[in-house]
Amino acid sequence: MAALLVASMVSAQNTKQISFDSEAECWWGLATDLGRLMPFGGDSQVAIDHRTQNLNNQTTPLLLSNKGRYIWSTGPMVCTITGGTIDIDTRGEITIGVADQKSLKGAYQAACREFFPPSGVTPPEEFFSQPQYNTWIELTYNQNEADILAYAEGIVKGGYPTGVLMIDDNWQKYYGNFEFRPDRFPNPKGMIDRLHQMGFKVMLWVCPFVSPDSSEYRELAEKGYLIKRADGYGPAIVEWWNGHSAAYDMSNPEAVAHLRAQLQAMQRDYGVDGFKFDAGDPERYLEGRVLPYDGLAYDCEQTELWARFGLEFPYNEFRACWKMGGEALVQRLGDKDYSWEDVAKLVPSMVAAGLMGHLYTCPDMIGGGQWTSFHGINADNIDQRLVVRSCQIHSMMPMMQFSVAPWRILSPENNAICKRYALWHAEIGDYIYALAQEAARTGEPIVRHMAYEFPGEGFEECIDQYMLGSKYLVAPIMGPEDSRSVRLPQGAWRADDGTLYEGGKCYTIEVPIERLLWFTKE
Repeated sequence: MAALLVASMVSAQNTKQISFDSEAECWWGLATDLGRLMPFGGDSQVAIDHRTQNLNNQTTPLLLSNKGRYIWSTGPMVCTITGGTIDIDTRGEITIGVADQKSLKGAYQAACREFFPPSGVTPPEEFFSQPQYNTWIELTYNQNEADILAYAEGIVKGGYPTGVLMIDDNWQKYYGNFEFRPDRFPNPKGMIDRLHQMGFKVMLWVCPFVSPDSSEYRELAEKGYLIKRADGYGPAIVEWWNGHSAAYDMSNPEAVAHLRAQLQAMQRDYGVDGFKFDAGDPERYLEGRVLPYDGLAYDCEQTELWARFGLEFPYNEFRACWKMGGEALVQRLGDKDYSWEDVAKLVPSMVAAGLMGHLYTCPDMIGGGQWTSFHGINADNIDQRLVVRSCQIHSMMPMMQFSVAPWRILSPENNAICKRYALWHAEIGDYIYALAQEAARTGEPIVRHMAYEFPGEGFEECIDQYMLGSKYLVAPIMGPEDSRSVRLPQGAWRADDGTLYEGGKCYTIEVPIERLLWFTKE
């Protein structure tokens, strides 16, 4: 069960206390990054304040139990779970329901129908059927035309499938400006045309921030498009990981229209396909520090408005999100370290994202997406097995995203394994995209908890294997060892190597570095 997570608590309007049998009933929800601590129950001690904490990822005012119960709030929750008690404070309205089907799946489906029904719209097929590539780890803040083209050429020459290519932060002159840096991008339109010719869709990193004292800042401030200080006099300057900036007020329709026009101009003038919408985290917009245009859109509401804006661009990606389950938004797990500890978080976090209605999610970047992850790392000092195992996990997820170049840091043998699993992802791409289309119709998660798919078989505590749809049971290696224990549901199961196993039992299986362990039911 979950360990202690410390949170700051603030007062809210509505309160509720829910009791449950902590030995028989357990819960999922609240935040994607808490996946590693789910299910909540037993001796769990968990606390979160959605207004000040999104844990660098998606949050949702939802809890689901394996007994078919669900809890929903219309606003952000201050939620504490201790043993058999759930305490909730919220400025929204609380709904507690019980599904006809007394299971995790029943709870999810009932909550989905009522609170985050599927939109019927699926993100573009390339997200699911081909790998994604992000220039962040290779270039960090030195985004430039020559190296971006070299990265893309390395993909093609290395025999990897082409797909979506994301140009990350610092391509622009400064924040709030939407012009390529001329010193680094002498011919940006030609670069994007070349990337298209090579078979890539091209996305650009954007954020809601505006550099102070720029001409854009002065223009936007004069028009009232920036979120104001709490006293209402002038734009608020918010602190984020790249310093201090003003921020678009997404509750101002005219500000949104202005930003929309800037991004549409990038598409029209350069052929950009879409945008990676970073930031938007709720703690930048706290009541008492800022004053929104509508007087209501604080913290999580600004996060939600940022995501709703992104829906206008089918090629999108978000790392921070509030609610918005069932929508055609591409989500990404929060930045992961280059470590086995963070590789082990991928499966439980992806399962948690699906249970909160974020159906189209990517497990961060292969090997890790923290900007310091691969500093000073090369073929001589890297743990190559970590990158390979991370790649294998990605290959049987809805999406897989490369950033660090395997052909640069891995041996020829290990690079060949990564390429094999990139090709495997493309090979099963039709199946994955079909799951995405089904999710758009039904809300059914693509990555499913074992207890979701096999209720009553005691899989509640299982966090290291999962179902990809209803066909594949995936049991990846998530540590430095080359073997693992697998527990199979009832029935007969055939492994990736053709071996037939009797279900309802546990097995310890050797999994050499070139193998990803998965099963299909006979």
